[in-house]
This record gives sequence, C-alpha cells and structure tokens, in this order.
Amino acid sequence: MAQRAAQFGTVADRAKWRLVGMMHCAETREQARRDVEYGIASLFRYFQTVAGLPQMNLTGNEVGEMIDGTLPGADGSPLEYRLYRPKSKGPHPVVVYFHGGGWVIGNQVSDEPTIRDLVSQSNAIFVSVNYRHAPEARFPAAADDAFAAVQWVNEHAADLGGIPGQLAVAGWSAGGNVAAVAAQLARDNGGPALKGQLLLTPVTDGSKKYPSLDDNAEGYMLTRSLMNWFWDHYADTAQRSDPKASPLKAASLAGLPPTTIVTAQFDPLRDEGDAYAAALSAAGVKVNHIRAHGHIHTSISMVGVILSGARYREQMAAAVRGFFS
Repeated sequence: MAQRAAQFGTVADRAKWRLVGMMHCAETREQARRDVEYGIASLFRYFQTVAGLPQMNLTGNEVGEMIDGTLPGADGSPLEYRLYRPKSKGPHPVVVYFHGGGWVIGNQVSDEPTIRDLVSQSNAIFVSVNYRHAPEARFPAAADDAFAAVQWVNEHAADLGGIPGQLAVAGWSAGGNVAAVAAQLARDNGGPALKGQLLLTPVTDGSKKYPSLDDNAEGYMLTRSLMNWFWDHYADTAQRSDPKASPLKAASLAGLPPTTIVTAQFDPLRDEGDAYAAALSAAGVKVNHIRAHGHIHTSISMVGVILSGARYREQMAAAVRGFFS
C-alpha cells in the first residue's frame, strides 16, 4: 500500500468513510449529515407522503433462523457469514450469496432485506458471505474468497442444514461479479457442481465502455464516476480483461450452470449484463434474462420501499426454486 500511495496519493482512510445511502460515501460526519438531510431524507419523505408508505419494511420477510459464523477465505483469514434458514422443516437446498458494494463496502448483512425476501419465497438456505475488500485487498482477493466460500459451504452443506449436492450461487452488483467468477472457477477446477447462478444487476466486464455507462451516467444512484471509483480501488486497468475480474471475458462460457440474470433499464451496468446473458445463451447455457423495466441499479433490492421491485424478486425466487427442481 505504501508503494501505491507514493504513486497515486494517500492511502484511503476507511475510518473517515460514512455510508449514507446504498451507493454513497462521505469523507466526514458533517458531510454525511448534509447528504442525508438533502438526499436520502427527501427520498424517504417522498415515499412516506406522496407514495403513501408511512411504514417501510427495511428488514425483509421473516425467516426461520439466522446464524452467524466464519469460514476460511482464500488466504486462510476468516470470512464472516450469516446463514438464513427458511421457516419450513429442512434440510434445504443452499445458495451461497455475495453482497454488493463495488468490492469496497458492504458485508454479509448489508443485503439482508433482499436475502430474507428470497429465502422466504424460495424455501432455500442462503449463506451470505463477506469477502476481503479493496483497496486493502485488491483483485483477485474478492474473487478468490468467493470461490473458497463456495467450496467450504459445499463441504459443510449437511452440517449447515442443507442438502448435499443442491448448491447454487447468487449475488448483487459486485457480488454478482464474484458469484459469476466463482461459478467459472468451479467449472474449471473440478467442482463443486452448481445447480444455478442468480446474478442481480452484476458487473461482468470492466474492460470496455458500454453505451449504458453514458446513457445512465448520472441521476440513478449508481453513477459512472462512482463505478469508475470502485474499479480503480479494485483492479488496475490491465487486470480488468482477466476473466476473474470480468467474467464476460472468459475464453468459453460453455458448461456453466443455468443462469438467471437481472438487468435494470436505468443502470449504468445494464449493457454489460445484457451482453453476459447473450453470451451465456450463445454458449449453450440455459438463461433466464429478467429485464427490470423502469428500475435503477439499486431499486430491485429496496424491499418495502420500491413496491414494483417485488415482482422481480418473485421471479428471482422462482428461479432459485427452479434450480433445485
């Protein structure tokens, strides 16, 4: 890090960061407060008054049980996870889930409303696993941790209350990126065999500029400049053509598990998600491509806030059930 600081500037001081929105960072507490006052607070007031939603469900649906634990990452360091178990009697199929946050922010509980909603509708166990974050752990740390997590969960499926051999991966945004990479690594390294992958508005190609990066550059929470900031923290330009950073760049996509991929109309990442869905289909992979009309990068995951996202999560949960049918 000292070498990178000398070349590019100061090392990021994470103690100064404040997450004040689903895709927003502030350097100081005062700036975070101002951003909340003029940004997030006004959004909440809109939903409470104009949209008539005085109570917003920010925790997601009820699940049977939640268990916290750790598992070994690719470098042997512990990765925190939270297991979400359905209310129904098990054992259940298992989905290994990876959170969004541009490989920089978030953790195993930051996508909890979405996960709880999917667990309650899919009747599958979700194991949400954290991974090492940039800039402290740059590429390929997150991808390697994701594959290590998939291997560990597969080996311990029965102990976790799961059905051995009934395993899938899922993730949102950067989590969708590392989930897709983990699926490729599982294919290329003798397993574990996956029943499916669910990718919600994933990052699939950092090696080129797609039109949606310009079309949706500003005004839709995830901006082009913020996405560039995430990439700069995670991987050098030359590394972004590596399939472990950009799964669309894999030499072959054949042999990957059935895939459900969700893209949003007003997402800077829309076109690369569309391209991944098309490439998978061309390679003979069974693809269910859900196009979320009128949605932005973050809105489908806003359980209890954006009501129109519910039908897309219902389709996602149905896809998970289909993986294991």
